Amino acid sequence: MLLETELKNNNQIEIPAEISNLMNIKPGQHFLVSYEEGFIKLMPKKNINDLFGTLAYNDSYIEREEEDRV
Repeated sequence: MLLETELKNNNQIEIPAEISNLMNIKPGQHFLVSYEEGFIKLMPKKNINDLFGTLAYNDSYIEREEEDRV
């Protein structure tokens, strides 16, 4: 999706509604901004609480042979 926006006099950029709705971006949300190879990257900054439950359960049990044990 490629949409046009404008840089305002106070260096503000409006995120088009189609993208903010798609990404569930709300007013006051913080972003990380970087410059890479001629492109400006804008990434929503996530709160650690927003990430709760997003990782699949990972069972750390590993079956080992008797000779592997200390």
